[in-house]
Amino acid sequence: MSQNNSIAQLRPSSRDNGDAPPKIISFDRRELFLILNTYGRMVAAGHWRDYDISHMEDFAVFSIFRRTAEYPIYRIVKRPNLNSKRGMYAILGMDGRILRQGMDLGQVLKMFERKLMRVVN
Repeated sequence: MSQNNSIAQLRPSSRDNGDAPPKIISFDRRELFLILNTYGRMVAAGHWRDYDISHMEDFAVFSIFRRTAEYPIYRIVKRPNLNSKRGMYAILGMDGRILRQGMDLGQVLKMFERKLMRVVN
């Protein structure tokens, strides 16, 4: 028996038992455009410095960091299973509290507009 066949037999395959691979939740192109547009403006203003994107089976997370080696100061979470209840998009603070939640990502992201406004003399 060859080396490749023995390795293939050791790994369980989802195709062998008829199970479909797990569906991963992710941000689509429009959602990423809105998030990265806000992120870019906050970076230019000096508020944020780094980000991370995670995709799971139940939700997707865009984490925002003030510095690279810190905990995220904000997390933008997409949970499609909550769409009919409270809205699938939420912004969580550093302590895990829900700061804003809704069905429209653009409206949810308006929470960050306050930080971008400055008094002009």
